[in-house]
Amino acid sequence: MAFRRRKIAAKTPAELDAMEAAGRIVGEALVAVREAAVVGASTLDLDRVAEEVIRSHGATPTFLGYQGFPASICASVNDVVVHGIPSAETVLKEGDLVSVDCGATLDGWVGDSAWSFGVGELAGDVDKLNRATEWVLMEGLKAMVPGNKLTDVSHALELATLAAEEKFGVTLGIVEGYGGHGIGRTMHEEPFLANEGKPRRGPLIQEGSVLAIEPMLILGGETDTTVLDDDWTVVSIDSAPAAHFEHTVAATVDGPRILTPRP
Repeated sequence: MAFRRRKIAAKTPAELDAMEAAGRIVGEALVAVREAAVVGASTLDLDRVAEEVIRSHGATPTFLGYQGFPASICASVNDVVVHGIPSAETVLKEGDLVSVDCGATLDGWVGDSAWSFGVGELAGDVDKLNRATEWVLMEGLKAMVPGNKLTDVSHALELATLAAEEKFGVTLGIVEGYGGHGIGRTMHEEPFLANEGKPRRGPLIQEGSVLAIEPMLILGGETDTTVLDDDWTVVSIDSAPAAHFEHTVAATVDGPRILTPRP
């Protein structure tokens, strides 16, 4: 893994506030999407809900048109890990695990966040997977502090995944080839953030550095995925369910600051 910068770019306090303003809109959109995710709703219905919330706040959907992506959210159901394209044909049913990734741009600044949830009640191990993935995110982002290096966050996510297996009693696989990223005036800035790795490598995290931190875990320990013919949808190789959680997080002297809070 090559790192071209010695430090992760820092945002000013005012810029962090602007990013949080965008991030709060994302949080509101995600909550609205979850409320709309009932049996019989399509993932295209969810996309329309998110877009309406985002535009009602004077923001624009970051994902829509990004590198040709045709929707405002990624809606990934069950064995779809990430980048699921919303569709009228994908209709939710009881027990589905839905992962929704959403971005909003406000005044030139981007917020990016994801969460996974069940339609009704999730099966036992699927529920454990989902709760474990959220726990891994919250444990891993604790490493987002000035003075750490990029892969200290990666290592924290890896250790949290191992701990989650024991805590939740479930076998987990860290998805290979996908991870978090820098973020600011564009959705994907340097550097790439792996969800596992050795510590103390890569650029320095300084006060005001921002990363989108997003563990993606597959139930059962498989790590390989494949991309469908639409060139977007990423599915687990063994059709096992996957969960995805993400927050945009800034490093501050007071500790990690989540810039995508949910109401």
